[in-house]
Amino acid sequence: MNNQICKAKIEVKNLTIHFGKVRALHDLSLDVRANEILSVIGPANSGKTSFLRSLNRLNDFEPHIRISGSVRLDGLDIRTDIEAEDLRKRVGMIFALPIPLPRSIYDNITYGPRLAGLRDRAALDRIVEDSLKAAFLWDEVKDRLRSSAQKLSGGQQQRLCIARTLALRPEVILFDEPCSGLDPISTAKVEESMLELRKDQTIVLVTNNTKQAARVGTRTAFFLMGELVEIDATEKIFTAPRDPRTNDYIVGRFG
Repeated sequence: MNNQICKAKIEVKNLTIHFGKVRALHDLSLDVRANEILSVIGPANSGKTSFLRSLNRLNDFEPHIRISGSVRLDGLDIRTDIEAEDLRKRVGMIFALPIPLPRSIYDNITYGPRLAGLRDRAALDRIVEDSLKAAFLWDEVKDRLRSSAQKLSGGQQQRLCIARTLALRPEVILFDEPCSGLDPISTAKVEESMLELRKDQTIVLVTNNTKQAARVGTRTAFFLMGELVEIDATEKIFTAPRDPRTNDYIVGRFG
């Protein structure tokens, strides 16, 4: 196996999260390997999104939150060794609902790089083309980059949001139910994009669609009631899980 794939990009140790009196995660420990797609599955309220948002500190915005344990990115503790702003440049996130900026397609992609101080037009043009190609959207929009992003279809808007995230060259991309509102054709294009992005990025995908997890995941983790039940190669999780609760969820006995 490729050593790069085996190397841990993210290390989560004994992570516990409370929102007020509600415990969302309990004593979670797992690694996310470099250049893999880790699919995270489980029923509602299993802690999947709380885990995902902990990887770039979006949970910090929640009131009455208590966090213990650690998350490390390339060996650095994300709470003590990396500034939150820098962390979110390195760890981008795609949400379930695409929210393009009320600007042109071009300006959506260049918004982040311009905020970072980039003004060179040729460089911005390259970022736009490269990001849209990586999100499998370039051929559909290359002749209307100055038109409003809000005129795109839902599936195109989601791929635009992927491209906008890619413009900042993140090392890790977090996907939170990115295809929940998309048709099968748009879903297939987003999945194709994820598989291609894995060459350069590390991906964590939270999904309620077990078939999607099986299609794209390198490994799959099953969460239940805020705890990690098991994590293994995706093929093994879906054909020979160790824990009967995992099998019950996959075959639809609950969830």
